[in-house]
Amino acid sequence: MITVLIRVKHGPEALAVTLSALVPAVAAGLIGDAVILTGKPDETIGKVADAAGATLIVTSDGSWKRGAQAARRDWLLCLDDGDIPQEGWIRVLDRFVSLGKPEKGMARLRRRPAGFLRTGIDALLGRLGIASVRAGDLVHRRYLMEGVKARAPVRLAATIERDPVFR
Repeated sequence: MITVLIRVKHGPEALAVTLSALVPAVAAGLIGDAVILTGKPDETIGKVADAAGATLIVTSDGSWKRGAQAARRDWLLCLDDGDIPQEGWIRVLDRFVSLGKPEKGMARLRRRPAGFLRTGIDALLGRLGIASVRAGDLVHRRYLMEGVKARAPVRLAATIERDPVFR
């Protein structure tokens, strides 16, 4: 089982879109809990988090580490509100978590290219063996908690897209 960390940047509607996309993974037994990270207190976001049974953390820095501290599982799927994992992702993540070792540290779901600059920076960091955690990554908790630099992420055969309303 994994914990999902969701950063809220676009509001309760985008959060609801992402949470609803995760329901099949909860039913399949892949997702055990969720942690919602928001930059400021918001009553509506609090209600959405409560209805989903998620833990709500208010953090001004948007740090994944704050979410990792509240997570109940060792493997963490990091998402931004409005992210929607695409068909086949449950099987791919389940297999990675079941067979993967914590030393692997991090895996990354494929995303449509985010533009030349972002793609170039990610490629350079990957060649240097440095990886920063971003939305769409499945990361072992110790890499966030202990500040250990993860190796270049394992590329997973699953994709994630943004809901077009929240681009």
